[in-house]
Amino acid sequence: MRIHSLEAIPVEIPLTRNFGGSTYAVLSRCTVITRLRTDAGLVSEVYNGDNRRDGREIVRVIHAELAPCVRGRDVFERERIWEAMFALGHAQRDRKLLLEAIACVDCAIWDAVGKAEGRSVCELLGGDRRALPIITIGGYYREGKTLADIGREMEAYRQAGMAGCKFKGGGLAPEEDARRVAAARTAAGPDFVLAVDANRGWSAQDAIRFATLIEPLDIRWFEEPCHWYDDVALMARVRHATRIPVTAGQSEITSHGVRRMLDAKAVDFVNLDASECGGVTEWRRAAALCATSGVEMAHHEESQISRHLLAAISHGTYAECFADPERDPVWQTMWANRPRVRDGMFEVGAGPGFGLVLDEAMVRKYRVS
Repeated sequence: MRIHSLEAIPVEIPLTRNFGGSTYAVLSRCTVITRLRTDAGLVSEVYNGDNRRDGREIVRVIHAELAPCVRGRDVFERERIWEAMFALGHAQRDRKLLLEAIACVDCAIWDAVGKAEGRSVCELLGGDRRALPIITIGGYYREGKTLADIGREMEAYRQAGMAGCKFKGGGLAPEEDARRVAAARTAAGPDFVLAVDANRGWSAQDAIRFATLIEPLDIRWFEEPCHWYDDVALMARVRHATRIPVTAGQSEITSHGVRRMLDAKAVDFVNLDASECGGVTEWRRAAALCATSGVEMAHHEESQISRHLLAAISHGTYAECFADPERDPVWQTMWANRPRVRDGMFEVGAGPGFGLVLDEAMVRKYRVS
């Protein structure tokens, strides 16, 4: 069964306010839908990424460069196809964007294989878990937001069935952010998973000071604590100075970048994003490296993809989502057959491939040329 054609669609949905973290702004929810058709008439459909600027360029790369590279190839030759696409990155170019485009095609291929074989991607990877815990991303900065507001936010997440929250930090002084996290823990209670994501917002010294302040609060992990320019060395310093596990990986685009973090003993969790690193094919290489190093796997956002990947490995942990309906209308509405969150758990789904059904009316409304 051979690849006949690829179609990629950029989607951009304006948000009601800025959902940024310590180092970035988010004013729209953007993603790329990829449809792959085979010569046997099979059609796969996936969506990838929370790209805030580059969706249209990713689509251009898929149509102009990746489609000619993969057209006519056997859909079951996933490794060969991936290597052919990855080779396009040997020339000087925006490789991050290329890997995002490759991820769209690679995930569409895995979806097609699953549909051809009547098995989910989780099953293709050898997994058998039917559900896994899910946490929401929250704790966003907002002018005028009080500690009481944070408490009400945590209660809303509990009411939505979430197992926990990955809370934003890194945008204020360590003492101020520590007070915010303490308010979240008090409101959420001891049985609610609470992690902190600084989005590379601090120096090592400030990150260590912050970690010292929140250590008594039972924090599941401290994510991307340090500035980008020497993040691995700085994270290693933080990890060795605190009992809180350190997490990173979403800013890496290859398994080689993950190996660099493992070699430096800088992390306890890796949250590499399959939609950023070239798809399932490359993500599972990183997962294998982490398994041999005793490091657990998380995943940055993208629960439509990550539920299959994390459920397929013994060291997979939490899926992530945005429980606030204003932050992610794609997760809330466009993913038409999304499982409901119940008691902190999220179903993997037994349908073939990634098992996604999209709201076509919403796709038509928000697709861009």
